[in-house]
Amino acid sequence: MNFSLVEEQRLLQETLARFVEKEYGFEARRRIQALPEGFSRQVWRQLADMGVLGLPLPEAHGGFGGGTIEVMLAMNAIGRGLVVEPYFATVIMGAGMIAEAGSDVQRQSILPAVAGGTLLLAFAHGEPKSRYELASVATRAKKNANGYVLDGVKAVVQHGGQADRLIVTARTSGAERDTSGISLFIVERSAKGVSVRDYRTIDGLRAADITFAAVQVGAEALLGAEGGAFDAIERVTDRGIAALCAEAVGAMEALNAQTVEYLKTRQQFGQPIGRFQALQHRAVDMMIHAEQSKSMAYLAAMRLEAADPRERRRAVSAAKVQIGRSGRAVSQSAIQLHGGMGVTNELAASHYAKRLTMMDFQLGDAEHHLDRFIAAGSGA
Repeated sequence: MNFSLVEEQRLLQETLARFVEKEYGFEARRRIQALPEGFSRQVWRQLADMGVLGLPLPEAHGGFGGGTIEVMLAMNAIGRGLVVEPYFATVIMGAGMIAEAGSDVQRQSILPAVAGGTLLLAFAHGEPKSRYELASVATRAKKNANGYVLDGVKAVVQHGGQADRLIVTARTSGAERDTSGISLFIVERSAKGVSVRDYRTIDGLRAADITFAAVQVGAEALLGAEGGAFDAIERVTDRGIAALCAEAVGAMEALNAQTVEYLKTRQQFGQPIGRFQALQHRAVDMMIHAEQSKSMAYLAAMRLEAADPRERRRAVSAAKVQIGRSGRAVSQSAIQLHGGMGVTNELAASHYAKRLTMMDFQLGDAEHHLDRFIAAGSGA
């Protein structure tokens, strides 16, 4: 299979690389993290001006119609720079749900605003007891004369406290773990009855626990057919996992490069420690983990549009397993090779390790996806 980039993709890759290197250095990131919202509105406008926010969105709705490879390139750059802006939450998951399940009116009213950088979204799906199971939805939406009333709790909603609108999963029928009966709703974060507890996660991003107490939404807030949202949720989530895999590869590559540079400059016994064969072997192992992860990330991206959904599930879950395990191995080795400095906040290595650790658990850890891979192979 040919993985070489066409001219437009290569230019996108180079543009994003320059942006991360020149305008989003480690010290700049630390200053951005300290802002009240945990990200920079100025950087968000820059991403919009560069066309990155509209990259995967349909051309008919203000986007550029980019495919899986373009998304991989963007997420790889985000991983290399440890970018904290809500690209994944807003563009990949939030706008992805609108593009997948929304009506033409909903797409036209929301997606151009996302591409222009004026609207932030968050996908509020996970719940305290869901344990990565996409069909585990206890939040309820009861139909009434004015639309629907939502009641429930969503946990660890990435950038939920910064989003203008929430894409919320709620059960309109069925038991708590049925795949049927799940619906999607667009809810204003400021709506009456919505309570948000915002906090910083260990990797420097933001998340929120959100409570919905008798939240009234109109019938126009429903995304897609009532009770039939599960397939769309699974497809967009698999795209999100593939995007996370690309981000993790970028983080591993950057961490490997920094570690090798440290081995070249750190002196011990009158010579750089990179001359010691045992440490060279560790660095090679780290590179192998990153290359294996890159191959699996490409495979996941190429299988996203497979005709058989089981093929998509197997490729995506296999990539998540590989990248979860490789991310842990690369992080641990990098910290050990840096010595005591590797765990301090003053060194970038610890921040890459924290982000890779969180990505292992985001949208399902390695153990969960190993079970999913087996189930997809057995036809379950």
